[in-house]
Order: sequence, then structure tokens, then C-alpha cells
Amino acid sequence: MRVIAKSTLIDYYTRHPQAKNALCDWYEKTAEAEWHSFSDMRQTFATVSQVGRQHYVFNIKGNDYRLVVVVQFTPQAVYIRFIGTHAEYDRIRNIDQI
Repeated sequence: MRVIAKSTLIDYYTRHPQAKNALCDWYEKTAEAEWHSFSDMRQTFATVSQVGRQHYVFNIKGNDYRLVVVVQFTPQAVYIRFIGTHAEYDRIRNIDQI
């Protein structure tokens, strides 16, 4: 999968170094993956959840952080939409609009 944009991850873990290892692990696994369905994603990340129109949520670092992405299976692209703490994620009102 092509992750757009890795710089978003780098910016986040530069400000929150405790998230670095988990985000780097997520990136490496995702960049190597060839997902064609939600089922394929679950084989890589068992805790991923679908939350709306092409939007998926990953638990990062034991659920300390949440990562929201949009996945387009045909062009093999993952667009990062949100990274934050679980509490910050809970404040999002319309997840499919971010």
C-alpha cells in the first residue's frame, strides 16, 4: 500500500516520541501490505475497525493512540486523516468527514 503522507506520522511522533515505535511499526506493515478488502486489513491488524465511508481506525500502542485513515483498495492507497490520543479521537463528531 502507498501511505500518504508519511510526513504526518513523522510530525506526530516528533511531538509525541512515545508513539514513534508503534507508528513506525504500523507504517512498515502497511507499506508492505497488498490489501484488497477489509478482511485483508484484519489479517495484518486484528483490531482495525471500519467506521464509515472508506474510513478505518487503528489502535496504536495498546490503544493509547488512534489513527484514522481512508483506504482506497483499487489504487492501493492509504490516506492519513487523524492521529491523536484516544480521548482526542472520542471528541470527533463526524469521523467520515475528516
